[in-house]
Amino acid sequence: MKKNIFPFDINCDLGEGMDNDGELMPLLDSANIACGGHTGDEKSIIDALQLAKKFGVKVGAHPSFPDRENFGRKFMEIEHKLLHTIILKQIQFFEKICQHQEMSMNHIKAHGALYNFAAKNDLTAFILIHLVEEYFPDTIFYCPAESLMAAMAIESGIKIKREVFADRSYNDDLTLVDRSKPKALLTDPQEVIEHVGWMVHEQKIKTVTGNFIPIEAETICVHGDNPAALEILKCIRAHFGQ
Repeated sequence: MKKNIFPFDINCDLGEGMDNDGELMPLLDSANIACGGHTGDEKSIIDALQLAKKFGVKVGAHPSFPDRENFGRKFMEIEHKLLHTIILKQIQFFEKICQHQEMSMNHIKAHGALYNFAAKNDLTAFILIHLVEEYFPDTIFYCPAESLMAAMAIESGIKIKREVFADRSYNDDLTLVDRSKPKALLTDPQEVIEHVGWMVHEQKIKTVTGNFIPIEAETICVHGDNPAALEILKCIRAHFGQ
């Protein structure tokens, strides 16, 4: 049985072509499902939704730059109106499949480079926030804790959950350490427990330089493509569960 972690909802990026979705889903509160930008198609979305329904997990759209070659992890220079259209189509595609499965879209969370860029770029953040505000007003928007995007979303009055990452290292400005650098992705479950412990007990993030930055967040992410994702989730549930 799943245990609740306090104070975070646990989310994970799924439907991304990994073979562990069925093992990870029972340990989650919410799942961000790839909807065609960096990966994903109708079948993969349906498969993920059916798993989520089986285990009572909330589901959300996980749109991205349209970049399957780089898994959505490289910035793309796209004219803003076109980017608006690209992201909207991904979310509407996901929502339509949800409706066919008699499920509701709980949230929207951008993926990869789109997420990271929107965290600090006001025009890109505005595109995402405007999409939620205009087309999906009842949907929760997941955004980085203490980011420009979070501040803009709060000012716009949309429902949000501020997010932190259990298995990623942070710079002092609360951006994520680039994946090309050592220790960007945390794969040692005990190291993750220590990392998460600061967030849970002290409401702080310990950065790669050893500094402690205050945070407020409601959801915490473990990456589904982390080779240690299953063990990490089990350890988080066991260590912080109640």
